[in-house]
Amino acid sequence: MSIENPSNQAITNILHTSKRIAVVGLSDNPERTSYMVSEAMQKAGYEIIPVNPTIDEALGVKAVSSLHEIDGDIDIVNVFRRSEFLPDIAKETVEVGANVFWSQLGVVNQEAYDYLREHNIATVMDRCIKVEHAKFK
Repeated sequence: MSIENPSNQAITNILHTSKRIAVVGLSDNPERTSYMVSEAMQKAGYEIIPVNPTIDEALGVKAVSSLHEIDGDIDIVNVFRRSEFLPDIAKETVEVGANVFWSQLGVVNQEAYDYLREHNIATVMDRCIKVEHAKFK
């Protein structure tokens, strides 16, 4: 099986109905892509939850070490980690019951994709959430 992202309309629906984004690998460095993308999404009205055990906070929000530490529902798990880390993050995404798994540009893993699809998690890989939001808002 190969990776097939949702249709443009489905991605638009995801972005219009989602409000809470857990960002795995969010840096506290304003010069990093994860910070810039997350800041733009925060300014667009999304709640951003930093998931990174190596920082205390980012974008004025206390960071958590894992998705399991987040109270309440997670609409999107947005991943800024290397492709080899996706299977573990996919498993955690399923365990916490998040609605959507989204990995950024250049981040793809077939094993993670297959696992997420088996568990009926909407999955977007190799796309920038900020770019998609700008196209469809």
